[in-house]
Amino acid sequence: MTYDRLVCANCAAPVSEGRCRVCRAHRERLEQQGPFGGLNPVTLIALLVMVVAAMALVAHQAA
Repeated sequence: MTYDRLVCANCAAPVSEGRCRVCRAHRERLEQQGPFGGLNPVTLIALLVMVVAAMALVAHQAA
């Protein structure tokens, strides 16, 4: 989940605004996780399977 949709339980403001120290800490933690940090493992595996299948299809058509 991205922090632009999160609402802080401490100050009831969007986390992306960083109004309180809790917001700022959570925003920093989400930024450190990277773009795939919020995805669950099942979603990552599904994406990997789709990429491998697409590569196999392209390789099969090129041969």
